[in-house]
Amino acid sequence: MKQNEITRPIELLDDEGHITEEGWARRPFWRYDRSRIKAPWYRIKEWDYYCVLSQKRGYGIAFTVSDLGYAGLSSIVWLDFINRTFTPIDSLKLLTLGKLGHSPVPERGDLHYKDKKLSISYLIGDGERRIVAESPSFGEGKGLKCDIRLKQDMSADSMNIATSWKENRRAFYYNHKVNCMPALGEVIIGNETFKFEPEDSFGVLDWGRGYWTYRNRWFWGSASGLYEGVPIGWNLGYGFSDRTPASENMIFYNGRAHKLEEIEFHIDPVNYLAPWKITSSDGRFEMDFEPVLNRHSNFKVLMLSSIQNQLFGYYSGQLILDDGRTLHIDKILGLAEDVLNQW
Repeated sequence: MKQNEITRPIELLDDEGHITEEGWARRPFWRYDRSRIKAPWYRIKEWDYYCVLSQKRGYGIAFTVSDLGYAGLSSIVWLDFINRTFTPIDSLKLLTLGKLGHSPVPERGDLHYKDKKLSISYLIGDGERRIVAESPSFGEGKGLKCDIRLKQDMSADSMNIATSWKENRRAFYYNHKVNCMPALGEVIIGNETFKFEPEDSFGVLDWGRGYWTYRNRWFWGSASGLYEGVPIGWNLGYGFSDRTPASENMIFYNGRAHKLEEIEFHIDPVNYLAPWKITSSDGRFEMDFEPVLNRHSNFKVLMLSSIQNQLFGYYSGQLILDDGRTLHIDKILGLAEDVLNQW
């Protein structure tokens, strides 16, 4: 599989709304300009998603602020891997029309969302991403407050991809993901305080901008942790847009990206909590994934629907770096999902 690596800053879209050059990059080199998109307002999607997991403490939290054009969807989800439960709170604003304030660049630009149910703020500084959130009605009135700082090594590689759809080359997917960000902070639920410490807690950012086709199914996997004291993580993904120019599959080891070819998730669709196998076309990523929690949701309103199976659990197996070194992985906490959207 020949993959096109982008190594310089370029415009994302040309005057006709097509991607100027499709491929992958180690930095967010594409310049996103919403005004260049040739699409109806209700087809443009912008989202910032964070997930912070504590390997040793057995819990985590996820945040979403998304603008789908016709609506804004935001959420906070508390994840309890010991009791295998999750507690969500969601918010919907109609006809947001791209006005929620999503930044055109991932490295700067704060984002704030607030209504009666919840508030989420993403505060972006030099080498730090701070998440401040609150929901008085969370957990049947227990309430939630959160303040977490993610340290980002700005010299480290990240996953970046820009691809289009075969059936509509103006439809595009521009995605930036950052793994291995040590987390420091706390979440307070009711009268309980849950700490996140950088020696065992890591955050991932999923930052995306795009003009999607109506119906899509995708697979995504991510994990971050330590291997013999060295930061390690990976991003896996396929099924979303035409990946002929490049995959989004990468291993991150000590801040450097190691590019993979194609990945496949082997799933029991009747029982998502059964063990998964994840294989690679180049033999460099062979893992077992042991789910402990399925954050399942099935949302449908008129012509819009989303069926989500987002699993959290433990990766074990082996991976091979660019220099041929084989690393044996033993139970690194992460996520893997199968999502079908029509919106």
